[in-house]
Amino acid sequence: MEKKKILYLQTSGVDTPERTYAPFILAATAAAMGIETTIYFLIKGVTVVKRGEAEKIKLGSFPSLKQVMDQAVQAGVKLEVCEQSCQLLGLERGDFVDQAKIVGAATLNDRVLEADAVVCF
Repeated sequence: MEKKKILYLQTSGVDTPERTYAPFILAATAAAMGIETTIYFLIKGVTVVKRGEAEKIKLGSFPSLKQVMDQAVQAGVKLEVCEQSCQLLGLERGDFVDQAKIVGAATLNDRVLEADAVVCF
């Protein structure tokens, strides 16, 4: 039986920190349930995986966003960053955490068509 797939779309960036935790927590939970999970960052969402930014975000009694991101990656969550969104915001390929893979717009279309569910933030 083929694994179920969930795609999380992260469009919110570091300017709205309260919207940055949910994709990582849900994706890590899905991965623990045996579901193949990807978080695709586009528009301002790409700022979340910009090197050094997740360390700056800590809300309430939650761990830092960097810690939550690391836990998600350790659980097997894939991080993909929209190349066109990087260009839009003037960010370079080397600006992102090592776990984040820069991909093109066609990749998003493929992920949506392959996914059993798509959740947007």
